Amino acid sequence: MIQALVVSNILAWLVILALLLTVLALARQIGLLHERIRPVGALALGKVIKAGEDAPLFNLPGLTGGAVSLGGVQPDGLATLLFFLSPTCPVCKTLLPVLKSMQSRERDWLRVVLASDGEEGEQQAFIRREGLDGFPYLLSPEVGMAYQIGKLPYGVLIDGQGKVAAHGLINTREHLESLFEAHRLGYASVQQFHAAHG
Repeated sequence: MIQALVVSNILAWLVILALLLTVLALARQIGLLHERIRPVGALALGKVIKAGEDAPLFNLPGLTGGAVSLGGVQPDGLATLLFFLSPTCPVCKTLLPVLKSMQSRERDWLRVVLASDGEEGEQQAFIRREGLDGFPYLLSPEVGMAYQIGKLPYGVLIDGQGKVAAHGLINTREHLESLFEAHRLGYASVQQFHAAHG
């Protein structure tokens, strides 16, 4: 009886030791996998836009007042984040607090312009509902067509000289910040940076 108890305890400890070794091996593999996977940042989908090219010129009335100019040398020298969104896009809505925070935090070098198309009444209701009065807001299908925007939300970073600096599909705060990082590194996207330094 005692001998059976000793054998069962030894077997239990052997199983526990085997499980511990398995967990350690899995943790090591996860660590190696994590090192190999790089953050991809905003996914650049536009075929017509390339970093370094002149951004299309627009001077349009904004839904929140005043005229909004895109492209060309900006008199204040500020870069522009052109953020394409829609009132019916749930991901766009989750990013609005990030855009509000960014507009406040980065105002020394960046202005954030929102762009959409559709019915003006629906857009005005969206602006009121989401508190977007503080953003220049364009309602223009021509702007979206000029940048060949097919998926939302999409961001285009235009530098103060009117050149496209970076662009990509934006699903998270990290994707949005990756546009700034790509621009700082001198690339159109984080993917392009990784391809060049792979």
